[in-house]
Amino acid sequence: MTLRPARPEDASSLAALSLEVWIGTYLRRGINAHFADYVLSEFTPARLEALIQAADQNITVSQNQDGIDGYIRVSHRCPDPLAGDHQTEVATLYVQPRHHGKGIGRALLLAGMRAAQEAGAASVWLTTNSENAPAIAFYLAQGFERIGITQFCIEDQAYQNDVFARALAP
Repeated sequence: MTLRPARPEDASSLAALSLEVWIGTYLRRGINAHFADYVLSEFTPARLEALIQAADQNITVSQNQDGIDGYIRVSHRCPDPLAGDHQTEVATLYVQPRHHGKGIGRALLLAGMRAAQEAGAASVWLTTNSENAPAIAFYLAQGFERIGITQFCIEDQAYQNDVFARALAP
């Protein structure tokens, strides 16, 4: 496993990986237009390339000999949805399901937290779907604390998400 900063030419790989992980995680009983329209507009190569080039974003990829198998995106100057006490978000942490259990997620999370710390963050926060038990267990095992609940909205539909935070070492 090699961790490295994302490059603009990674955008299509990151878009495809995002589609795979999001659909596989959240759409277990079929795909309808509501979700298809969301993922096809959210996870585009153009949008991922813009995020790679944005000054307030830090994207690190995990690459194996065949290609990218995971990535983390850390967003700076992004207050948490509760009290705004935490200003740096782990916005995305995706690892291809067939690569789970190999330490990729943990390595990416550590790299993201290092990048946040180097940018001056004292803590990081994130959200995950309240029904995503494997992700919740992972974040708790990595020292995150559940600090509340928020809603993730797609158009007029809301989905409960747990909010987690973790202080970074001084």
